Amino acid sequence: MKVVIAGSSGLIGTALVAALRRDGHDVSRLVRRAPAAPDEFAWDPARAQLDERALRGADAVVNLCGASIGARRWNGSYKQLLRDSRITPTDVLATAVAAAGVPTLVNASGAQYYGGTTGDSIVDETASSGTGFLATLCRDWEAATAPATDAGVRTVLVRSAVVLARNGGMLSMLHPLYWLGLGGRLGSGRQYTPWISLDDEVGAIVFALTRPDLSGPINAVGPAPVTNAEFTRALGRALHRPAPLIVPAFALRTAVGELADEALLTGPRAIPAALEKAGYTFQHPTIGAALAATVGRS
Repeated sequence: MKVVIAGSSGLIGTALVAALRRDGHDVSRLVRRAPAAPDEFAWDPARAQLDERALRGADAVVNLCGASIGARRWNGSYKQLLRDSRITPTDVLATAVAAAGVPTLVNASGAQYYGGTTGDSIVDETASSGTGFLATLCRDWEAATAPATDAGVRTVLVRSAVVLARNGGMLSMLHPLYWLGLGGRLGSGRQYTPWISLDDEVGAIVFALTRPDLSGPINAVGPAPVTNAEFTRALGRALHRPAPLIVPAFALRTAVGELADEALLTGPRAIPAALEKAGYTFQHPTIGAALAATVGRS
């Protein structure tokens, strides 16, 4: 396949490019600077500009664009950046994909689509969107693919959980805290923490690219949901470190503000029903296996 990727320099994008090339696919990357390699094409989503050569002959486009949700404390301007960094590029790409006749668009989204108030109820891809900033963001993010879906493009919406990787993402922040003996659950610990290994995140995207019968939303989450308390204990075991602390909800709200109630003290008990129905086999089906394959190597 010829696959064009936007957001190829991030944690997931870098791994996806490598995996696709290992499998023999032709990968091109969209960059927001002057192209510096034969596989790079310039684009400027803020100006709705895209090198017309980029999508010529492409079989699929993967859109992974989006500023980090947890990179800094939220304020009005950063929340607007979170929206603009997702919705604008998605609209530009979906429009370009439709115009170029690209058959497939795989677009990032988040498990926060379901909101954080689902409690112990299991949610799959048929569940409705939740409430709150992140749920609204994910809903609007997915809606921005409309130019492609309206044109008959097979569109897959990858609702990703927290991606567990050795050299990036959430674990890179937690790892040193646990080594110092400062690990522990967040609040009551009863809230669910959706997770997926980097290998399975990439595997799910590649699976979506190569399965023409798969479309619509897919939950890129591990098949065995865990609460935050269970996640904490599993990470402590993987690192062979104690995790005795409890971060009170009020302290977390004081430290990170709105993000606490949107993503840390709440979370959906999401399952990957669409992926499993389509026949995807997880490399790391449990939180223990996922952590052993990442931090367990350290």
